[in-house]
Amino acid sequence: MENKDTPAPRTIRIGAANIGLIGLDQALNKALAEQMLEEAAVNFLFAAVARENYIPTATEPIYREALRGEYRRRQGIHGAESGILTIRVLGSGCVTCNKLSAMLFESLQKFGLAADMESVHDLDEIWRFGVTKTPALIINGVVKCAGRMPTPAEVEDWVGEEGKK
Repeated sequence: MENKDTPAPRTIRIGAANIGLIGLDQALNKALAEQMLEEAAVNFLFAAVARENYIPTATEPIYREALRGEYRRRQGIHGAESGILTIRVLGSGCVTCNKLSAMLFESLQKFGLAADMESVHDLDEIWRFGVTKTPALIINGVVKCAGRMPTPAEVEDWVGEEGKK
């Protein structure tokens, strides 16, 4: 396990949507602690989340692949990333957070990039990222700023830098 400080998500990317799954973080932590082999971990994770959440039968393979990807990411296996930027704006949903989101959209448009963007308002979820001051910006799992409003130039630099990777 390369990075134990990575927060275990309560949501996971399933197809084109972020889906909240009850019990996901606990199941991931248990699978990682027991150092399960990948296939056993996927079966365990799927069974754990299926007990607590409705999963349509037709989407089972999509859920399994998403759980596999998250397990690999949490193990620190390179190449487990989806290749798309993931951006999280952490805050209460105030005017400042909305302005930060608008700056991000402008930067993404300037570089012609697509991103999985999410605004996180829940304090427990915000703290899971290790952030205690908002607004905060996380791009591809890295806290770029917290407790202050970045300048448009900073946001543009961060988006451009991550887009090149």
